[in-house]
Amino acid sequence: MMTRSPILRDHVAAAILDAAAIVLAERGDTASMADVAAAAGVGRTTLYRYFPNRDKLLHALTEAALTELVDRLVAARLESASVPDGIARVTRAVLGAAGKYQALAHTARKADMPPEFADQLGEPLAMLFRRGAADGSLRADLGTETLLGLYTALLEGVLSQGLHHHLGAEPAASALTSIFLDGARPR
Repeated sequence: MMTRSPILRDHVAAAILDAAAIVLAERGDTASMADVAAAAGVGRTTLYRYFPNRDKLLHALTEAALTELVDRLVAARLESASVPDGIARVTRAVLGAAGKYQALAHTARKADMPPEFADQLGEPLAMLFRRGAADGSLRADLGTETLLGLYTALLEGVLSQGLHHHLGAEPAASALTSIFLDGARPR
């Protein structure tokens, strides 16, 4: 009996994860494994061969989302951007990936984030915010952790309110960046 090639296995797993992201975004917690299998165009047996239970599927989906976000942050080249431009790039990266993985905001908990991803996501942001405090483009009196907390709260608010869908990812990113950097006062 022939076994599937690793490339084909990866392709099938990726198709299942893509379908799971869509189904979970549409149906939330009511989405079943059978719904995911049907959307992916595979049988339930195949689905369970790749992801033996819902928790394994959600874990893999979380890792896929975090990997994509890390890749987007690396591509944003924060180290070569001005601080305001870097914050805009981060915002676009997060909101650009958010649509695909929106369901994870409701099903995953921050405590579920593997430490290596927390470092890969958090450290570039912390460096950007420290640089901003040092060069005067961000307030130094609040401290990096507070600034990051405020920025993250704005991001989470945009995502939880679905503003990136309502406004579009780019206008939502622009609005969030502007409000974070300049406040809500009229220009």
